[in-house]
Amino acid sequence: MNKKIVIINGTGGSGKDTFVEFVSKYCKVFNFSSVDKVKEIARMVGWNGGKTEKDRKFLSDLKKLTTEYNDMAFESIKSAVQEFENSDNEIMFIHIREPEEIARAVKAFNAKALLVRRTGLDIITSNYSDASVENYNYDYVVENTTLEELDISAKDFVQILLSE
Repeated sequence: MNKKIVIINGTGGSGKDTFVEFVSKYCKVFNFSSVDKVKEIARMVGWNGGKTEKDRKFLSDLKKLTTEYNDMAFESIKSAVQEFENSDNEIMFIHIREPEEIARAVKAFNAKALLVRRTGLDIITSNYSDASVENYNYDYVVENTTLEELDISAKDFVQILLSE
């Protein structure tokens, strides 16, 4: 089976999850976020799942701390990649914000990097993770203008990616 790993990024509200949902119409998808374990810890200390600027900064700072301490996010990605390799899924999306972590994952997993942009949406600048979204040379960029166009982009992306 021709399995592909894609690091996906985009500012909050750009349509990353919707894009992955559309891709899943055309092939079997495994979706994973590098911040999932961080969110588990955040909930233990009172984070309520919010997406305010304060919440986003808290998660960004917590991810940085856990990365420095024991590389938690990357270790969880490695486990998820192993799970993906043993599944019948064709494309794995790994959500990562930080450019240095994207580069690391691209290298470690022979992955491609994809940026989803949404017309008229401002980049969040209250924290390092969100502020750095555009600071990587992505292999693919998808412009999210309408849901119909995003669906077409998802179908085209699958065809291109799986033919490589």
